[in-house]
Parts: sequence; structure tokens; C-alpha cells
Amino acid sequence: MTLCDAFEIGRHPLVFRSAETERRDGFVIERLLFERADGEEVRGILTRPDSVNPCPAILYSHAHGNRHDVGVAEILDGRPSLQGPLGPIFARHGYVALMVEMPAFGTRAEPGETVRAKAALWHGRSLAGQMLGELASALDWLAERADVDDDRIGAFGISMGATLSYWLSAVEPRIACLAHLCAYADLDTLIETCAHDLHGIYMTVPGLLEIASNGEIAGMIAPRPQLIGVGDRDPLTPPAAVDTALAQTRSAYARAGTPENLIVHREADSGHVETVAMRATVLSFFARHLHDA
Repeated sequence: MTLCDAFEIGRHPLVFRSAETERRDGFVIERLLFERADGEEVRGILTRPDSVNPCPAILYSHAHGNRHDVGVAEILDGRPSLQGPLGPIFARHGYVALMVEMPAFGTRAEPGETVRAKAALWHGRSLAGQMLGELASALDWLAERADVDDDRIGAFGISMGATLSYWLSAVEPRIACLAHLCAYADLDTLIETCAHDLHGIYMTVPGLLEIASNGEIAGMIAPRPQLIGVGDRDPLTPPAAVDTALAQTRSAYARAGTPENLIVHREADSGHVETVAMRATVLSFFARHLHDA
């Protein structure tokens, strides 16, 4: 099995159905509706500058946070782990930002996460695989927009959204760069201390660790720029698990001849949250690698 097979790329196409546009002070919101082949509706929210010129774009994956009611509302309303909503900020900084609602969240909260995940696992698949397949389809749609420069598409997420972002980027070369926060850790190290049980069941991909570790998956993104943000007091990314993963990812960037393209923002006293410094680093990272590219 390849990583693309495990992540079910190409298996979960979304068909665009409709959009409603709303103009706010300095940016535009598009409320989108997609549909899966089985008829399930999938909401999306896109924020963009009030401009028709091709812009860089960010595929923004939402978090988990044990808040299955939130979903795509994160892009406009934020959540406690964030400094504030990022959709308006991305738009005002000149990015088209797209978020699609993952299965088991928001208007897709039923069937729930465990129901969906167990059914997928019994068929040798995973809920994460469905999520990644849908995100890959959303990337297809985003790249085809006339107001998007498809050579300058980045990815971003925190927590579950971070995992989905760097897993997708490992197998999707159209993602030019990515920044992810609060979900980077070696899974075998987590398993040794049972810390893996802090993560949702959605993340259980059959046979994944026989293919690659998290550090190796992140390393597959090399030589493209990658920003990893973690806090050493985050129980989901304990220091030992981060250290193991970082050694593998840094090795991959060194082999690619681009060690400078791997940026690590690590805070000794922060936990499972975006800090003020992380926010500034993320915006600077995207400005350098998407706007200045």
C-alpha cells in the first residue's frame, strides 16, 4: 500500500453545487455547497480579497477540539485554541482561503465520528482517509478558480487541521508551502506512553506506521517550505515525540539540500494553542513564500 492509497486520494470527489456571496468591510465571504457521490452535502466557506486579480490561496483545514458542532464556522468565528478568526485576516492579507467541512463536524455531525470511523476501519479504510480525499478534491476546485494563482497555493491548520494539512501536502505536490500548529509528533513515541489516545479515532489509518512515521511523512514535503509550530506543554505533542519526528523531517530536508526551508517555531511554555508569536510567524511565513514567490 502506498501513502496515496492509505490517504484515499481520488476516492472522495466533491461536486460544486452553489455559492452565496457576502461583502464585508475589506473582504468577501462565499458560502459554498458541495456534494459527495453518495448525496451527502458538504459546506464550504471561502474568504477572499474584494478583487478579481489572481491571488495566492490557502487551503485551511479546521480543527477538532471535541467540538463537532463547529466545523467550517472556525474560519469566520475562530475557536478557543486560536488567537482569533483567520478567514478575514487571510483575506485582508491578500489570500483566497478555503475551508470545507469534514465528516462528523458541523452540519455533518451525524453520523458521528466514532460511527463513521468504525465503519471505515471495518472496511480497511479510515475517516482520516475520507477527510484527506475530500480535501484533495477541494484543492482541485480551488486551483481552478480564476481568482487563484494555482502556483501559489499553501495549506494551514491547527490540531486536526494541522495533521490533515501536512499529511495531504506529503502526497499533493500542488501545495507550494504549508504551516501547521499543535499536531506534529512521532506516533510510535506517543503509543509508548498511551498519549496517542488523546487524539481522535478519526486519525487511525490502518497500516500507516508500516508505510511511514509522521516525521517521515512531513519529510516528504521537502524541499517545499514548511513551518511547524508546537508548544512543549501540549500533551498531544510531548517533547520526546516532537524530537523523534523532527530528526526524521530535518534529515529529509538536509537530503533535499534545503534545510533552510524547514522552519520550527517551538515554545517551551505554551500548550495546545496558537500563541501571539505563532500567529505572527505564520503570517510572515505565508507572506514570504506565497506573496513574494
